[in-house]
Amino acid sequence: MPEVIINGSAGRIEARYHHEPRSDAPVAIILHPHPQFGGTMNNQIVYNLYYTFVRRKFSVLRFNFRGVGRSQGLFDNGPGELSDAASALDWMQSYNPDARFCWIAGVSFGAWISMQLLMRRPEIEGFISVAPPANLYDFSFLAPCPSSGLMVNGAEDRVVPTEAVAGLVERLKTQKGVVIDHRVIPSTNHFFEGKIEELMELVNDYLDERLDGAEESAA
Repeated sequence: MPEVIINGSAGRIEARYHHEPRSDAPVAIILHPHPQFGGTMNNQIVYNLYYTFVRRKFSVLRFNFRGVGRSQGLFDNGPGELSDAASALDWMQSYNPDARFCWIAGVSFGAWISMQLLMRRPEIEGFISVAPPANLYDFSFLAPCPSSGLMVNGAEDRVVPTEAVAGLVERLKTQKGVVIDHRVIPSTNHFFEGKIEELMELVNDYLDERLDGAEESAA
């Protein structure tokens, strides 16, 4: 899991990268929670998401947004962090030009940024959004949502109520050819305390289903 430094619009971006030797290996990037509330690339959910893609033979990158850890710059409340994510994806593609496809995953604030990047980059084929802050940030840019994916939240999340995520999913479900799978994990909060193993089981099952289906289609 080598450390890498990426050039971003605000300076260097600190990252961790796993390279899969196969030239056509898919790629994935993982975005962390809100920088001003302790979010970093070493967040436990981010870490677990990173390795769930590693186990599926992806080249995977997780990184610190500007102003976090050794990443340069200052928190920008969205636009700058989106630029960081775009720089990270550009870097990934420069090192993996023959990648078959790309996925993105984000946690809370990182889920909001990831969905914005999804709208701008048609090569992203799937997404995992953990606790997407549908009541705190504007998701109306998803018009239409270009890719199918998973949104998951905790039933006792007091930061982002289930109703807010369900409302977002309901709006996106009306789009032809796009399937948004919404799952709610009982008895857990915004941080999935005590339930990260259950969260990852759900994510793993979803990825297995999606990726197996993609392999069958390709065959």
